[in-house]
Amino acid sequence: LKLRKDPECPVCGTNPTVTKLIDYEQFCGIRPEPQTAASGATVSEWEITPVELKQKLDAGDKPFILDVREPNEYQINKIPGSTLIPLGDLPRRYQELDPDREIVAHCKMGGRSAKAVEFLRSVGFKKIKNLRGGILEWIDKVDPTQPKY
Repeated sequence: LKLRKDPECPVCGTNPTVTKLIDYEQFCGIRPEPQTAASGATVSEWEITPVELKQKLDAGDKPFILDVREPNEYQINKIPGSTLIPLGDLPRRYQELDPDREIVAHCKMGGRSAKAVEFLRSVGFKKIKNLRGGILEWIDKVDPTQPKY
């Protein structure tokens, strides 16, 4: 099979515009574009790590932990004190949430909860964060006694 090089190709053409890889999850809309802090670390004002959440809980802060997984997933493992509202139910149940309270949304790996954060932001919530890595990262970094699925 013989192929001719396309001079207009954005990757291998004469004037390439694609010169580096991008974040797959960001490209697919799973999480917003990260910001770079003064320290050079990648951060997002809409995310929190499991370790940061655990530190808040240990310090006596009481964010509302919103689990957007399905009921069968919630039965397998959960973050203590979390409340289940599946992502599909959120558009008709978000009024149950206090927009003035800090909310941390989570799912299994962070994709569904990122969508929940995006939805809640669109209806006016300002104090909402996505748990980076979801409950699987919570188990890896904070509570390895819980089962994974």
